[in-house]
Amino acid sequence: MAIGTRSGAVKIYGAPGVEFTGLHQDAATVTQMHFLPGQGRLLTLLDDNSLHLWELVPCGGCAHLEETLSFQPPSRPGFDNASSLPSLSRVTVVLLVADGARAALGTEGGSVFFLDVGTLTLLEGQTLGPEEILRSLPEDYRCGKALGPVESLQGHLHDPSKILIGYSRGLLVIWSQAARCVDRVFLGNQQLESLCWERTGGIVVSSHSDGSYAVWTVGSGSSLVLQPTEATTPYGPFPCKAINKILWRNCRSGGRFLIFSGGMPRASYGDRHCVSVLQAETLVTLDFTSRVIDFFTVHSMRPEDDFDDPQALAVLLEEELVVLDLQTPGWPALPAPYLAPLHSSAITCSAHVANVPAKLWARLVSAGEKQSPQPASSASSWPITGGRNLAQEPSQRGLLLTGHEDGTVRFWDASGVALQPLYKLSTAGLFQTDFEHADSLGQAAEDDWPPFRKVGCFDPYSDDPRLGVQKVALCKYTAQMVVAGTAGQVLVLELSDMPAERALSVASVDLLQDREGFTWKGHDRLGPTTGPLPWPAGFQPRVLVQCLPPAAVTAVTLHTEWGLVAFGTSHGFGLFDYQCKSPVLARCTLHPNDSLAMEGPLSRVKSLKKSLRQSFRRIRKSRVSGKKRAVTANSKLQEANAQLAEQACPHDLEVAPVQRRIEPRSADDSLSGVVRCLYFADTFLRDAVHHGPTLWAGTNSGSVFAYALEVPTATAGSEKRPERAVEAVLGKEVQLMHRAPVVAISVLDGHGRPLPEPYEASRDLAQAPDMQGGHAVLIASEEQFKVFTLPKVSAKTKFKLTAHEGCRVRKVALATFTSVACEDYAETCLACLTNLGDVHVFSVPGLRPQVHYPCIRKEDISAIASCVFTRHGQGFYLISPSEFERFSLSARNITEPLCSLDICCPRGTACASYRLHESPKLSQANGTPNIILAPRSCDGSPSPARSKGAGDMLQPPEATLSPLSVDSATSADTTLDTTGDVTVEDVKDFLGSSEDPQKNVRNAVQDEACSCPILIK
Repeated sequence: MAIGTRSGAVKIYGAPGVEFTGLHQDAATVTQMHFLPGQGRLLTLLDDNSLHLWELVPCGGCAHLEETLSFQPPSRPGFDNASSLPSLSRVTVVLLVADGARAALGTEGGSVFFLDVGTLTLLEGQTLGPEEILRSLPEDYRCGKALGPVESLQGHLHDPSKILIGYSRGLLVIWSQAARCVDRVFLGNQQLESLCWERTGGIVVSSHSDGSYAVWTVGSGSSLVLQPTEATTPYGPFPCKAINKILWRNCRSGGRFLIFSGGMPRASYGDRHCVSVLQAETLVTLDFTSRVIDFFTVHSMRPEDDFDDPQALAVLLEEELVVLDLQTPGWPALPAPYLAPLHSSAITCSAHVANVPAKLWARLVSAGEKQSPQPASSASSWPITGGRNLAQEPSQRGLLLTGHEDGTVRFWDASGVALQPLYKLSTAGLFQTDFEHADSLGQAAEDDWPPFRKVGCFDPYSDDPRLGVQKVALCKYTAQMVVAGTAGQVLVLELSDMPAERALSVASVDLLQDREGFTWKGHDRLGPTTGPLPWPAGFQPRVLVQCLPPAAVTAVTLHTEWGLVAFGTSHGFGLFDYQCKSPVLARCTLHPNDSLAMEGPLSRVKSLKKSLRQSFRRIRKSRVSGKKRAVTANSKLQEANAQLAEQACPHDLEVAPVQRRIEPRSADDSLSGVVRCLYFADTFLRDAVHHGPTLWAGTNSGSVFAYALEVPTATAGSEKRPERAVEAVLGKEVQLMHRAPVVAISVLDGHGRPLPEPYEASRDLAQAPDMQGGHAVLIASEEQFKVFTLPKVSAKTKFKLTAHEGCRVRKVALATFTSVACEDYAETCLACLTNLGDVHVFSVPGLRPQVHYPCIRKEDISAIASCVFTRHGQGFYLISPSEFERFSLSARNITEPLCSLDICCPRGTACASYRLHESPKLSQANGTPNIILAPRSCDGSPSPARSKGAGDMLQPPEATLSPLSVDSATSADTTLDTTGDVTVEDVKDFLGSSEDPQKNVRNAVQDEACSCPILIK
């Protein structure tokens, strides 16, 4: 099965795991595609009138898709000599004839040209013009309007020399290429849309623009057929829309399938997207929620078979792929192993969970199978079986969680190339909304006409926008998760293998803390459903925490070992003990001028005057501060630089890297109180001797709050802690001078490694953290990364990304990179995605730049915002609303399709001689570079890898890029330099620490022996 896209991408799918992809050089829409039987080649037509020949080329035991030839038909006749190529108007339809050796090209001018497929050259002397057809028509028909463009070309299965030609006017002609004459003429007068030639060649079916179809009999009598045997308007008698495509398939049982798209009554159901299936007296109107692009049947293609016997119907829609089993009563839909509709409801957030335990995986699979059991009568497997999947079973299981606008959370198997659905959690039933949740909408009763049947799972409509999921987190060891939504709802759930009926426990946390002068103007909170609720096997709610005001949750974190969940909104953050079901902490982070934070994301009442006033204030402040700085700071800086220049010799003078001047952000900017990140850690906050649980919170205004927690410890032999209250005491408060938003916070142990997840150390699932040496906290803002020692919170090392690169941090994560040569050696690094779409990798805790690559187009803001990193150096982002693209920064951890195709190409030698010798294409369907990860031969540093698909990850192996070189001046700037430094932080210690934070401390780890940074060797 081949699929072409608007951006020029070609994707070929076969058996599960068999996927190939390619991209045309020009980003033009693919309008038609045709396989060359038994040759492993594909002919494509683009809307720029160009033809392209693709071939599956074996390489290293696998195969990849490669463009071998292209052809641009001439648009004007030549004047140089008589043998010049004829003029070709726009190609409307392509037909492969004579076992794929030639192709017939129907054009807008009514002519049919013939093309040699092996060389993609026009065959002279074989062009069929409309004048030759007109000579075979009656005088009265000939004198009417023109034949119009060629709408359809169909070949005869048993006689390749005969071609059925359909013209826009309605005329059908069987042309004998061997005799160069018209064999049959069918005089139709209704505008033609499509044609189908029945397998035996005795019946021709045509569909028309008025919603009708006609059946013509190819008899042995007169060559002129005036009237069809049967003409029907299935959804008449009122005016109907056009039937865009029609198929006729006969069966061994004596019946036949008639399948067509469109034809619905124009006034009543003109907005429906339908495919109708008629078998004997049974008519079913398949009703889809998105536009029908194309459809085909999987049936017998062997010429010796007398019947089609269709097994399945595949319908490609604008938003999803639906495959129906035609051999099972009721024609149920088959679950697809690829092209799963990720965006059946719009994706609002995502999270990745690596190394999922086998027990949790089995429980999720079991819960998912109970949600959508297959009919007992359906024993059909996936009908598209081409190719062989050579990829090994993944050694580790990975989960991708996606939150959606309708309040659902979907669990996807992200272990292999294709994303496959495992389980769906719906939270809408927990709340009372203004709309009823009815799954039977659109279903027709038995006596309704047309007999609609809702098919597909794409649903672009949400009952209530407040149901949207904003944040999701999962603990893979305890099967507990937290789901936070748009209306401030925070749900803590636990996986259960048995259905249950229970009432929902509800608690509320007021984040404003009765602060005066603030009035919430946004949406109301969602009312919880009262009384016991039946819950099937799967995730079942433990407690619902409602934030007040009910603003969208912007950050959430879960610590199942302590039984705590922390959440943040645009007003502040809270801490909740879900084991005792009691609030622990509520902290308001609002600034007095944060009026926009009180309006909510769904409020449309915003003051234009206030926005303009704030903009002018920022401009005025930046000018004033720039003048002051020029008078005071520049003079001292120039004196210091002059002294250093006199002392230094010309040969050992090191030029400092040029840094951009960063203007500090205003303290009264709107939405400065938004909580950006939350983090739990067991570290040293009070002193350097005693460690304990802590909570860290970072805000949009560059503030970091650290709380020391008093959590009752569990008794020996038990993992459940006592039912005593948890206490929280403010320990540290850090204010970044530039007030750049804090993107992420992470605590590093004495060896510079990130702390393990809950239960990893206690269950011996990960190496225990070093609690003897000094800990450090890594704070990543939008402008820089900085490491502070604990508990003093003194600056240790930093890297100013915005000053050096001119970009801002959008996503960061700590990832483990394992060596290709040695499994026992691994490094933990900081992966960062910027607003320019580049991915940077830094060492930890030294913050030395390792490599950086272009990854996403900087114009694709939604893709950058949707990016999520994994723990092993991979990442996902939405290349479109329906496609996740996977990329890899690790040379060891690569997910790519490895597949082959058994082909026998008799023209292989000729094909190889015409193969294009071009550089690999580096443009993807969305304009981003297409990159393969491979270790460099010179130094072993990894290159990024990328794969993509609609719910799948495809990878063309031919495109390769090496990592960009790292500027030596940039990589050397990892020390603190207070001369001219405008990013000094003010630290407030609330636990009685009397020592001042140390300044001018250089990096703890410096690889001076390495002239070129190497990530993993």
